[in-house]
Amino acid sequence: MTEYSYNSQYLTKNKKAWFPVMGEIHYSRCAKEYWKESIDKMKAGGVEIVSTYVIWIHHEEIEGEYDFSGNRDLRGFLQVCKECNTEVILRIGPWVHGEVRNGGFPDWLLKKPYPLRCNNLHYLAKVEKFYNCIYQQAEGYLLKEGGPIIGIQIENEYGHVGGLSGEEGEQHMRTLLGLAKRAGFDVPLYTATGWGGAVTGGMIPVMGGYCDAPWDKSLEELPPNGNYIFTKERNDHNIGSDFEYGHGITFDLEKFPYLTAELGGGLQVTHHRRPVAHAKDIGAMSLAKLGSGVNLLGYYMYHGGINPKGKLTTLQESKETGSPNDLPVMNYDFRAPIRAYGQISETYKEIKLLAFFLRDFGSELCQMKPVFPDENPQTPANLSDIRIAFRHDGTQGYVFINNYQRRYTMAEHRDYKIRVPLQKETIVFPAITIKNQDFFFYPFNMKIGNGILKSALATPLCRLKNLEETVYIFYTDKEPAYRLEGELGNAKILTLSRKEAKNAYKIVRNKEYLFLNESAVVDETDRICLFGRKDPEFRVYPALDNIPEGFVRLEDQNGFAVYQKRIKRAKLETLVTEKKRTQNTILYEIEICREETAKESKDAYLILNYQGDSAKLFIEKELEDDHFYQGDNWEIGLRRYGFPKKVQIEVTALKETEKRFLETLPKMQKGQACLLTEVKIEEEFQTEIEG
Repeated sequence: MTEYSYNSQYLTKNKKAWFPVMGEIHYSRCAKEYWKESIDKMKAGGVEIVSTYVIWIHHEEIEGEYDFSGNRDLRGFLQVCKECNTEVILRIGPWVHGEVRNGGFPDWLLKKPYPLRCNNLHYLAKVEKFYNCIYQQAEGYLLKEGGPIIGIQIENEYGHVGGLSGEEGEQHMRTLLGLAKRAGFDVPLYTATGWGGAVTGGMIPVMGGYCDAPWDKSLEELPPNGNYIFTKERNDHNIGSDFEYGHGITFDLEKFPYLTAELGGGLQVTHHRRPVAHAKDIGAMSLAKLGSGVNLLGYYMYHGGINPKGKLTTLQESKETGSPNDLPVMNYDFRAPIRAYGQISETYKEIKLLAFFLRDFGSELCQMKPVFPDENPQTPANLSDIRIAFRHDGTQGYVFINNYQRRYTMAEHRDYKIRVPLQKETIVFPAITIKNQDFFFYPFNMKIGNGILKSALATPLCRLKNLEETVYIFYTDKEPAYRLEGELGNAKILTLSRKEAKNAYKIVRNKEYLFLNESAVVDETDRICLFGRKDPEFRVYPALDNIPEGFVRLEDQNGFAVYQKRIKRAKLETLVTEKKRTQNTILYEIEICREETAKESKDAYLILNYQGDSAKLFIEKELEDDHFYQGDNWEIGLRRYGFPKKVQIEVTALKETEKRFLETLPKMQKGQACLLTEVKIEEEFQTEIEG
């Protein structure tokens, strides 16, 4: 059995330093028939640990009536995780927030005549019953039973968003932990969220950080975000930027590693505030956390979804239930790395750069403590000075530079020479120009084969270990300027552009291969699958032993073998008819003609461009999805709905007098915006390469 533990600096796996990437997916917000595909896509992005909430109201909306059917099938989800060989951290609440109605509490619980989220015995009895019910679903899937569950998270933001504080709060967390253990949850790792004054009950604290704050009441641009600076402060700077180091921390920083569980993989917009999370927003924030000493990148969310339909009410967070925010009834896309319908986003590709690096080099990195030079600015409002940090072991390590501040312009630095002061030497890099929005990290004194890479203007991505050679993959859009000492032996360096690196996937078969593909290359154990909307074409190093069926091999490019296949495409057409118009809405009917002519056809996305406040999707008069306008297209995956031949789209008007924070305003006509401006369909293909 694999052994998991932790020390004051990092997690361990079989007593070795371990730096995993964790991604959140909510099984009850995703279609059960696509769970395996979703987990395989997450793994292809470098995710090793899957985290998921068990949302109380999704399972016991009516008191005493438990529902673990369909998309709510927790046991089935755990079986998929086991088949996919991914570790799981189960977040069992009882309160979770998660942008759910009542933070996940069922309505019936709120009607009880006793206080909640405290040490009231009646409340604890209900929690214990819920925990026991969860355990019945999870039994057989704990690590000690050969299953994937390595950790349990108790509660969420307890003492920060509701609940007790101080010793009373700590005792409550210990009580909940005791209930979980008594239910049967015997696992190596127990965690609790630790930001903003939350209490942890002695469990491993996990931190968070988001690139913006859709929950903020402001309808204006927010000040520069503190998650883009290098700092020893673990609190999200949306919470604690105006306070001294450690303010709002309830645990001993010297006893626990710096781990994140809610590094925003995107943003779930609210009705009043709709900031758009772009790929670089998430990538630069992740890099800033790495340079600050983080030893677990945990993304919330990593996979978006659609809210289940309630039996009594809708299940989204809303002002109706006392929340300060209104959210879409159905849509929980979160602009996550993997979107609500399984689409691979640019954010997925961006953070995959770090995930691949950590999978091959993270065990060394997590043993390197961060060093912050005196010139490194400590406030995000400083847009002029170089943001720089080092992580090293006294001899070798990495230098991190972040010249990216979301929604703000950073100063350019010309002919800047990075200097790394070590005990026995100072490493000096060649002069470079650091432009606004640049963020990167470079190695120094890195061991490669029999030699030492003293410095490079290139970033390591991954490593291919084969009998005949070990290939170190780097990427850069500059001259890499490798400065080597000694002989490489059977090692070699392969340099990609940054774009190529974002399209890179490591696949292990009889050899370790590096695939380059514009969408995704997913290892499904018995086969390799290419996902994409274009005719499949991929490059691979080294060349495959055989040309895949249906492909032809083209001329090699920069040492990569190139393979291509032509697909006969389906006929896709739409007919849009306006059905009903009111003062505030327009209802459209869209007829969809889709002739399946390609066996590789996987999904078809209805892509809508509209001007307005929001839009809803109806199929046979049932609300299936909805969307808040953010300035870009709304994509709907038709596979989830059985490829309907007809759908209705209702656009709701946005009036000039209504207050919203929008980065891109819709086009107004006569004081309001309410129009469906473009409709198209794009088909997605899944092309198999035999394993």
